[in-house]
Amino acid sequence: MHMFAGAQVSLYPMTDGFVDVILSSLNALDPWRNQLRIETDDISTLIVGPPEVLFPALRDLYASAAATGTHVVLRTTLSRGCPGEPDDPICQTGALANPEEPLASRQQSALAAIAATPEKGQVADVQFSLYVMGAGDHMAEIVGCIDFLKQSGTFDRSKNFCTRLTGDAGPVFATLQQAFCQFGPPNGHVTIDLTVSANSPSKR
Repeated sequence: MHMFAGAQVSLYPMTDGFVDVILSSLNALDPWRNQLRIETDDISTLIVGPPEVLFPALRDLYASAAATGTHVVLRTTLSRGCPGEPDDPICQTGALANPEEPLASRQQSALAAIAATPEKGQVADVQFSLYVMGAGDHMAEIVGCIDFLKQSGTFDRSKNFCTRLTGDAGPVFATLQQAFCQFGPPNGHVTIDLTVSANSPSKR
């Protein structure tokens, strides 16, 4: 299936040399560029493409920035199926859940995908919220997602309005991808509000 799926991404390095960190990190998107549509302005970069490309690209962007040793924050709003956006052929995907698949089997598929994910060698500390829009039983999907997150191996803790994840960037971004793809209606509007932090001095 295809729909409009993408992310508005901003990278904030806490250093005087922020331009170099941003520009060098953007090179990590190069292997993915032919499968994505990327548009940058002075506030954010729009990255449009299927989730199975979008999340690894975000992971590599983050891991490259984190590898500089600088305190960096990646702020991202992800959306799929937004009714105000046209379907985009570049977003052809097989990653979204089958609408007939029961919640429990979607949770198991999601856990299997994380278990098969290699590590990247950079720690990712994440705070995110999943929003399921439109008709249907939102809370059943969100509670099902939280149950999955608690079994994911990347779960840190619940907070008001959001969930904390921590661990290697490979499994952490795989967890986010599964939350995005396996929960909420496959043709519906689902968004994630995401903050990822690396090398924070307050953790030392």
